[in-house]
Amino acid sequence: MSQRYQSFREFYPFYLSEHANPTCRRLHFVGTTLVIAFLATAFLTRNAWWLLGALVAGYGFAWIGHFFFEHNRPATFTYPVYSFIGDWVMFKDLLTGKIRF
Repeated sequence: MSQRYQSFREFYPFYLSEHANPTCRRLHFVGTTLVIAFLATAFLTRNAWWLLGALVAGYGFAWIGHFFFEHNRPATFTYPVYSFIGDWVMFKDLLTGKIRF
């Protein structure tokens, strides 16, 4: 990961290459879905503890996918902003069928 990306457009193909394992992609999808559910619950209940749950679910599922299935280091450690954006774009691409589960 020594390359520096100048734009998200340059970064996203690398991001997808780091998520080649279908189980890793599925775990990301589950984590992101839980983030949405926990954020909605935090908003509806006005209980900020759900925000902690969103953080744990989002990163927890993703990191399990990387450490146990991809066997690589999550891009968020080197590219936190692009990686955060990449997770949401990949979530959308999985939902729309652009990327296979």
